[in-house]
Amino acid sequence: MNKKIYSLFLGRFQPFHNGHKTLIDVVLKEGKNVLIACRDTETNGDNPYSYAERVKMIRKVYPDKKRVKIIKIYDIEEICYGRKVGWGIRKIKLSKKLENISATSIRNKLKK
Repeated sequence: MNKKIYSLFLGRFQPFHNGHKTLIDVVLKEGKNVLIACRDTETNGDNPYSYAERVKMIRKVYPDKKRVKIIKIYDIEEICYGRKVGWGIRKIKLSKKLENISATSIRNKLKK
């Protein structure tokens, strides 16, 4: 059986922005598939976009549903893991400018 393997990105994506895109592009350029686990957050001032709106934002950038899958997950508080979980955890280093992107600032600009 030939199963597809994915690199996982987990977040709120409130909104989906260039920092998210740059991280995902790193993995796609390596020839890997991407699984975006989008948290099902309550819609409020900090989370103004519904799950459906965020999926629409992501699909606008990544229409290829074979290479980029999106799943809804419950809202989470933390990620816990034990010893040797069977997969790697990797931080992708971005430029200072991209690492300093603030989704809060983006949301505030969009409100104006």
